[in-house]
Amino acid sequence: MEPTGPAEELPTQLLPAPELRDPEDPGGEGPDGSDTVVLSLFPCKPEAGNLEADASASSLQGSSLKHSTTLTNRQRGNEVSALPATLDSLSIHQLAAQGELSQLKEHLRKGDNLINKPDERGFTPLIWAAAFGEIETVRFLLDWGADPHVLAKERESALSLASMGGYTDIVGLLLERDVDINIYDWNGGTPLLYAVRGNHVKCVEALLARGADLTTEADSGYTPMDLAVALGYRKVQQVMENHILKLFQSSLGPAGPE
Repeated sequence: MEPTGPAEELPTQLLPAPELRDPEDPGGEGPDGSDTVVLSLFPCKPEAGNLEADASASSLQGSSLKHSTTLTNRQRGNEVSALPATLDSLSIHQLAAQGELSQLKEHLRKGDNLINKPDERGFTPLIWAAAFGEIETVRFLLDWGADPHVLAKERESALSLASMGGYTDIVGLLLERDVDINIYDWNGGTPLLYAVRGNHVKCVEALLARGADLTTEADSGYTPMDLAVALGYRKVQQVMENHILKLFQSSLGPAGPE
């Protein structure tokens, strides 16, 4: 896979994965006060004695999502804000990210094709809801007609961001809509690669069960198995090994009579 654009500028390493800013702070943070952590598909070896870091710990090491509980510069008081944001003042993308269903419904009833409206980076309300694990919002948006196949400007997808967060139920909902399970972004990252990088065992199992490709490499050259081994994620590694064994056994077929 040879994605175009920024990925060509650093051919020997991965660019940061989708950097999802707090929807309440669309302007982002400055380099001197940033809370945004980006995910790279380079292996980042856990500390000795803690090779089996759980999903939440690994997510903090490499997650590109800055959740709404993270303090921004504005919330710290580094920027004067006249009034706190109210639900009435939030955009449809902010409401989706926060799971504010009642207000979201009110916005959608206004029309203007808001259901698939992208923000400045191409993220739709569905992508925001999937990225922040808002399963009821995801279900509502899909039922309302949101397109789960939409890709953002750097090929980020709702499936990849849900996999990055380990939101297995949302991954299942999206796969039921026949989204591309091996969709890749400008990092060469696929849903399976991001699920492995986040040490999300259940999510890895779900993706493999639906046919995710174990041989796909990120731009760094790492396959899902390479990442699991390098990071010491033994449970994820075992899941993939068991999956490979099942594939091998099924290819042999039933044993014939001697």
